[in-house]
Amino acid sequence: MTDTTTPPAGEMGYEQARDELIAVVRRLEAGGSTLEESLALWERGEELAAVCRRWLEGARARLDAVRAEDADGAGEEAADDDPEGGEDDR
Repeated sequence: MTDTTTPPAGEMGYEQARDELIAVVRRLEAGGSTLEESLALWERGEELAAVCRRWLEGARARLDAVRAEDADGAGEEAADDDPEGGEDDR
């Protein structure tokens, strides 16, 4: 299925894997392939989907880490703004 110009799925960036996955799905949906070709396409599609999933999970983890840092920083700033240690005397 893969040719010499297509890198192994594990070495692809998200966009490259996504674009090839789209092409694989289109070929499968178009039909006309032999059973062996269809199986090879399906297997390649599974590999590409896993690559995309790993990239997206990594991106989500990075975003979650930044959000957690921002939340920690905001909590520290709020505590710093209250010289009484956060208690309300009202």
